[in-house]
Amino acid sequence: MSSVEIRPVTGIAVEPWLDELAKLRIEVFRDFPYLYAGDLSYERRYLDRYAQSDQSVFVLALEFNKLVGAATGLPLREADDEFQAPFRQLGAEINTVFYFGESVLKKDWRGQGIGHRFFDLREQYAEDFGYRHTAFCAVQRPDDHPARPEGYQPLDPFWRGRGYFPQNQLVAHFDWADIGDSALSRKPMQFWLHSL
Repeated sequence: MSSVEIRPVTGIAVEPWLDELAKLRIEVFRDFPYLYAGDLSYERRYLDRYAQSDQSVFVLALEFNKLVGAATGLPLREADDEFQAPFRQLGAEINTVFYFGESVLKKDWRGQGIGHRFFDLREQYAEDFGYRHTAFCAVQRPDDHPARPEGYQPLDPFWRGRGYFPQNQLVAHFDWADIGDSALSRKPMQFWLHSL
């Protein structure tokens, strides 16, 4: 990991890396469990929401200023309505929650502690702004899904080790076409929550 610089940037300062980040999201999310083909114009619009927030954070993993990974976060109240909806339905106070968007990392860089740094820095950032909780969503796929690779290991143990726990009552839903499908289908995405 010595050649990787971990650099947090906020808001519009991420602009020089947004195209690379959009491509990286598509690359990583093609894999199971997301199976997402992706669209660059959608990705840029999605990431622009983060770039326009004055409380967003992008934790960049850079090798010689080339993006190899990134993790994002912003106040839940500024996230897409679909992410806010489960909290609102429960009457939960969304102003206390800092939402972690994605953690994406090229395969060659995994297993080197970068994922922990992504969480460490975002949690510290959220705490510095006075948020009481951090949360993220993970897509739910059945164990017998036909695209599930042999030997697939979900990240649940990593997340639990960091103090995150799945919230059965907090499930968002998003529509996208799986790779190889032309029709959109609804995907449940379960929230994992951590108290700071």
